Amino acid sequence: MSQTFNVTLPSGATWTPTFVAALDEEKCIGCGRCFKVCPRGVLELVGLNEDGEYVHVDEDDDDDDEYEKKVMTLAHKELCIGCTACARICPKKCYTHAAAPI
Repeated sequence: MSQTFNVTLPSGATWTPTFVAALDEEKCIGCGRCFKVCPRGVLELVGLNEDGEYVHVDEDDDDDDEYEKKVMTLAHKELCIGCTACARICPKKCYTHAAAPI
């Protein structure tokens, strides 16, 4: 059995953080709530064109004709601290989290 990364809290209790493992782009509505609550810059909002390719979204321009919809992506998964704020605020339950093996 593999061990997982755990943290001992000041109270002495053990906490096992769960880190973002996947984001279901099919469910994502591009609302940006998760982006706003992520304290570590893990996420990036991108456009998805008709060919399923990512298109950069510039918040200052009106380039809506370049993409079909906006979706969130895991731009810097390695920066996740396991707080699960993204999953808790996501209205479509797009996120999967998992403990990190050591």
